Amino acid sequence: MAEIDVAAEVEESLHHPAKEEAEKPYPKAIYGWYVVGILVLAYTFSFIDRQILSLLVGPIKRDLAISDTQMSLLQGFAFAAFYCVAGLPIGRLVDRYHRVNIIALGVFVWSLMTALCGTARSFLMLFVFRAGVGVGEAALSPAAYSIIADYFPPKRLGFALGVYGMGVYIGAGLALIIGAAVIALVSEGGSATLPLIGEIYAWQITFLVVGLPGILVALWVWTLREPVRRGHVRQETGADGISRRVEVPVKEVFEYMGKNWRTIVPLNLCYALSAMMAYGVAAWIPTLFVRTHGWTYPEAGFWYGLVIVIFGTTGVIAGGWTGDFLTGKGIRNGRMMVCAFTGLAAFPFSIAYPLVDDPWIALLLLCPSTFFATFTTGAGPSALQELMPNQMRGFASAILIFVVTIIGLGLGPTSIALVTDYVYGDEAMLRYSLAVVPAIVLTLAIVAGFLGLKPYLASLDYLKHWSTQNEK
Repeated sequence: MAEIDVAAEVEESLHHPAKEEAEKPYPKAIYGWYVVGILVLAYTFSFIDRQILSLLVGPIKRDLAISDTQMSLLQGFAFAAFYCVAGLPIGRLVDRYHRVNIIALGVFVWSLMTALCGTARSFLMLFVFRAGVGVGEAALSPAAYSIIADYFPPKRLGFALGVYGMGVYIGAGLALIIGAAVIALVSEGGSATLPLIGEIYAWQITFLVVGLPGILVALWVWTLREPVRRGHVRQETGADGISRRVEVPVKEVFEYMGKNWRTIVPLNLCYALSAMMAYGVAAWIPTLFVRTHGWTYPEAGFWYGLVIVIFGTTGVIAGGWTGDFLTGKGIRNGRMMVCAFTGLAAFPFSIAYPLVDDPWIALLLLCPSTFFATFTTGAGPSALQELMPNQMRGFASAILIFVVTIIGLGLGPTSIALVTDYVYGDEAMLRYSLAVVPAIVLTLAIVAGFLGLKPYLASLDYLKHWSTQNEK
């Protein structure tokens, strides 16, 4: 009987090499965490490069003689539009080609473009380079989500993706801290002369300093091993009788997501609305401390940067771990449950901190607000990886990032400004806008999260049915 079983296994491996490959043991955990560490480093650099412009508004406007509207285009549209548009085709490439190479090229492009921002002589040049930063950064997360899902078993995926998500908050926090120091250095203006580049303004050195090291990170990423694709991979048997992994047409990806829209839509909205609250308050909290509490921008940037680095990173890890824990306890929709409850946990603290009169109490309340608000960053992407077949994960992740960027980055900061300008009509009332808008947004996020709980279970069952039909 043993000999018959062995022969059967050999026969199976000859005709189903893709299946055999996907069922190999996961790589050693130490190497998987090494990969995550490098990806966290890349993610950190991406957010430093993305956020640093917002802290150089004054010097750039002064030295390039551009308007507030032009400055807003550099901060928002130039980056976000190209980031979103490029993300969808790149997400499709992630499902078809070598993901490590895609990330390495993306890191190289955005780092080079960030450095080139330090050579810009006009609004148009800076706009083009900022668009290049957006295109480069669009390559990272769809590929990183897919790679991490193939390096870690499902029971550890949420924690691993949570650790990866730390890069957002480390980068955003460091951008504030670095920016606080830069503001002091460049506030006096002046210029410097560099070899090959010539004379540049003091603020342009910042772009060179944060951009050029990223090229070394790109080379480091390029040394990583591409993992075997796992989890519900479509295979077809050719004329030679051998089963091979085949591409899933993009039309079928949309059909798959359409059949699971009752889960996909609430998950995307819950994550995007949580991001809208986070992006919105992050854009205005330093100004809150300046207008309401009389702090300077360097002071506000430094202290809020520390809050983001400490409580943002721990929150995103805790969110991913909690999703894994609940799933491991047999709660199949545990990751979606984390997304639904994170708004409830963050709600009281997010409403309270703008309304208190003591700046240190406000800063203290910001800590749990930031901690709980970031849970979705760890649980949301891992939930999506759990729901999608392997060859659809990159594109599905790109759509998620598209929605999060449009709603979160596109509407978050502006919604708070609109309430301040057109509801209260007084910039001194910013503190009330920072209470009202998050209250509404978090409520909508909670509703979206709870609407997705029951359909999530049906989507998991549908994935099993799909795999049965496509892995024969």
